[in-house]
Amino acid sequence: MRNKLVSFVIPCYRSEKTIEDVILEIEGAMDMLPLYGYEIILVNDCSPDNTWDKICELAKSHDEIRGFSLARNFGQHAALMAGLNKSKGDIIVCLDDDGQTPADEVGKLLYQIEAGADVVYARYSHKKHNLFRNFGTAMNEWMAHVMLGKPKDLFVSSYFAARRYVVDEMIKYKSSYPYVIGLVLRTTRKIVNVDVTHRSRTVGSSGYTFSKLMGLWINGFTAFSIKPLRIGTLVGGIFAGLGFIYGVYTIIKKLMYPTLPITGFSALMTAIVFMNGMLMIMVGLAGEYIGRIYISQNNNPQYVIRDEVEHDANEEK
Repeated sequence: MRNKLVSFVIPCYRSEKTIEDVILEIEGAMDMLPLYGYEIILVNDCSPDNTWDKICELAKSHDEIRGFSLARNFGQHAALMAGLNKSKGDIIVCLDDDGQTPADEVGKLLYQIEAGADVVYARYSHKKHNLFRNFGTAMNEWMAHVMLGKPKDLFVSSYFAARRYVVDEMIKYKSSYPYVIGLVLRTTRKIVNVDVTHRSRTVGSSGYTFSKLMGLWINGFTAFSIKPLRIGTLVGGIFAGLGFIYGVYTIIKKLMYPTLPITGFSALMTAIVFMNGMLMIMVGLAGEYIGRIYISQNNNPQYVIRDEVEHDANEEK
């Protein structure tokens, strides 16, 4: 008898050649864990290749698979939210579609959940991403630590397991800009790491471009923290103070040395350009917050499901 249901949620993008191997690996791993039942939720994030056709093929031949296709490319975190909303498991496991996250080591994550953790993140001793992705991960880690209060020794990744109550709290978030790490951190701090193996990509390339990584960082900066605004206020106050001190210094110098010629045009122009740049950044940041409020007030959808598929037992009769 299987006591608990595990939901595997996998956002899919350009994974027609890899997703079947991931499914087979999940099935092999769960066959070794007889106390758990499982379901697999595949969310096609409007992939331009034949990923949705592959998902339909897999769903029709595997009764534990359900597939959902989004109407447009909403991004990995929105696709995850769609899958989390459709999950039914007591424990939810999220992982990638490219085979780099080892589904056969899911037992390590489930063990820590059973030991009392609310969320378990896979940690990689040697990541097999390229330099660009590793830089993006490092920036994401720094941002989550500074802006969201993530413990410095906690490593977060796209491969994690969470209890049902954590996911139920996460899916209450209906804003247009979901950020999964922020949702986890605001729900619980009973989070641990387990070490797993990270694999090299065998097919294709990462779907994360520089613009997508920038969008992810901005989302992380603004989704769950007002620290950027406070930092802007602090920087503005510092420069205002320095400007005041320099002004006083200039007046005193002129009074003490009235014949001293006025110089420093280059320095003045540099200061003006720098300060105007800082002001534009802060105004743009405030505008980002205001724009997100406006879009959320207009009920811009977090995701839109266009199609769904699941195993039909009647087709086998």
